[in-house]
Amino acid sequence: MKPKTIEHEPQRNLFRPELIDIVDPKHELVLLADRIDWEACEAYFGELHKSGPGRPPLPTRMMVGLHLIKHMEKLSDEASVKRWLDSPYVQYFCGEQYFQHEVPMDPTSMTRFRKRIGEEGAEQLLKLSIDAGLKTGT
Repeated sequence: MKPKTIEHEPQRNLFRPELIDIVDPKHELVLLADRIDWEACEAYFGELHKSGPGRPPLPTRMMVGLHLIKHMEKLSDEASVKRWLDSPYVQYFCGEQYFQHEVPMDPTSMTRFRKRIGEEGAEQLLKLSIDAGLKTGT
């Protein structure tokens, strides 16, 4: 089963401001989010999911984004998920359109994602972060 994707509403909601209208466009996570090739991430990591019974996988961008945040800020899985809940910048980085007030996952989902992607996937995450760093000059 392929991972869910974060669906963006085509029409703006008058009662919910979009994250792009709230965040500072010069913030480092906004700039980084705009420079990462998320479609390549979806293609690479989406292929690692096996079909079968059970809950559908969480969106690839969310999982990759949380792992990048985890390593950039030297956080635990639990702290990464808490950071996602507290920060509109992290939510924007992970592909959300609107600010979410509930955590969409349990921190153990991050462990399962790491097991699923294995060593090759971890190397791909490292390559992704290096490529993004080179593009941004950081």
